Amino acid sequence: MFPYWRLSAYYFFYFAFVGAFSPYFTLYLQALDFSATEIAVLMSLMQVMRIAAPVVWGWLSDRSGRRVAIIRLSGLASLAGFAVFFFTTRFEGIFIAMALMAFFWSAALPLFEGLTFNHLGDRARAYGRVRSWGSVGFVVAVLAIGYLLDRLPIDTLLWMTALVLSGIVVCAFFLPEAVRPVVYVEGVGLGVVLRRREVRALLGACFLMSAAHGALYVFYSIYLVENGYSKSLVGWMWTLGVIAEIGVFILMPRLLGAFSIRAILVFAFASAVLRFALIGWGVDSVVVLVFAQLLHGATFGAYHGAAIAAVHAWFPGRLQARGQALYGSISFGAGGMVGGLISGLVWDSIGAAWTYTVGSVFAAAGLIWIVLGWHSGEQTNERGAGA
Repeated sequence: MFPYWRLSAYYFFYFAFVGAFSPYFTLYLQALDFSATEIAVLMSLMQVMRIAAPVVWGWLSDRSGRRVAIIRLSGLASLAGFAVFFFTTRFEGIFIAMALMAFFWSAALPLFEGLTFNHLGDRARAYGRVRSWGSVGFVVAVLAIGYLLDRLPIDTLLWMTALVLSGIVVCAFFLPEAVRPVVYVEGVGLGVVLRRREVRALLGACFLMSAAHGALYVFYSIYLVENGYSKSLVGWMWTLGVIAEIGVFILMPRLLGAFSIRAILVFAFASAVLRFALIGWGVDSVVVLVFAQLLHGATFGAYHGAAIAAVHAWFPGRLQARGQALYGSISFGAGGMVGGLISGLVWDSIGAAWTYTVGSVFAAAGLIWIVLGWHSGEQTNERGAGA
């Protein structure tokens, strides 16, 4: 029997933690009087650990076959690392705590994505319905905490976030293991897959898409608060993006049936070029900001749904965990790190508007790579994934 609710609950709490941590922890760091560069360095540790750690954990999972055990260990160790935040406000101490938490937290999602697809089996297009619960969790957390922080001291964020992280741990202990399908393509190894032009184009473009989001994930909340918006409105802005994301995830099976993965990605990258320019230069207009946040449905929802479908198709059998890990490491890891660090380095020198314009340039480079590197005649193994 497909464990829909157990998988959905894990997604709910996993992304509720993202909703509690990513939008508001930068405000906590700002309250500790850290500079823009220091904040970028600390937040980029989350991405640094997503470069190598998922590959290590993915290799261990492939060797041991014990994904659920590793996911449980990840949750417990992440909570232990987060607990260090309660005992220090020094840059060095927070740096160590962030590194510890991120190393173990980054292990979970690639393994869990593979676990979900194995449970789905030939119903892979139903992934969006399960994954959408993660978006719901994000919305609940980001809205509730936004309103609470308008009334409570910023340091209460630590307790609220730790509570959500505890929910991940609890859910992990109810996850069932899934039998991995024995799918071998004779003579095909990881190196062979990575030498395919369209695979390299996808992974390279994904790196650039995550880099484009660097300023958004590090400075968006700070940017809005500094321009006079309340923390509750900040929560609503993040929520608008995720509502659009949920809608896209629900529609993803139909979109994959109607359009090619390549076409969906081209649209997503083009939307990202527009979105970050609007955020940078339209902060004085709530209407512009709302429209830009609704584009999150394309720049993350459609982008991630299409990219993960391609990875699932291109990395068969026992390559699945490493394929998901590579996707996470190259995109959210390396790309997110580069984008976050660059935004921190230039935020004070060239200003917010031009920093977000840099994000648009990253997205434009990714768009070009997809268009030129993945020719329309090259197919994945998914129906409707051609041109």
